[in-house]
Order: sequence, then structure tokens, then C-alpha cells
Amino acid sequence: MNWSNRAACLDEDPELFFPISVEGPSRSQVEKAKKICHRCPVREACLSYAIDTRQAHGVWGGTDPAQRRELSLLPTPPP
Repeated sequence: MNWSNRAACLDEDPELFFPISVEGPSRSQVEKAKKICHRCPVREACLSYAIDTRQAHGVWGGTDPAQRRELSLLPTPPP
């Protein structure tokens, strides 16, 4: 995970990326985490890692768990 050393979230509170829920009052926390991800230079690597390792919780690569589940259901394009 060499990419993680360049992540925009390194200096942020890790709790921000792992809210209790993605709904209700925690929604603003999720949105704040996603904004940090959107300016991250390693966002794609982070998202790939989260999908490949089936991360069920937290904000990874600018996505919440439901978004990652949706992305993982998409067919892989042929080479």
C-alpha cells in the first residue's frame, strides 16, 4: 500500500472516514470525508484497494459502502 503514504487523509482524523452511519447526522461527516477524497492524488488506488479487499465500512476513494457495492457489481470490461 505505498499509495497510502500520499493520501490526502493522512493528516485527518480517521474517525471522520468511519462514521457510525451514512445516514442522519452522520451524513455531513460522510460528505466531508468524500470532499477530502475528491482532492486526493491516490483516490483511484484507494478505491481499487477498498473494492478488491471488500471494505464493508468507511469512506474509501470517495465512496461509501453502498457505492462500492454498486461498483463491484458492474461487469469488468474486456481487455
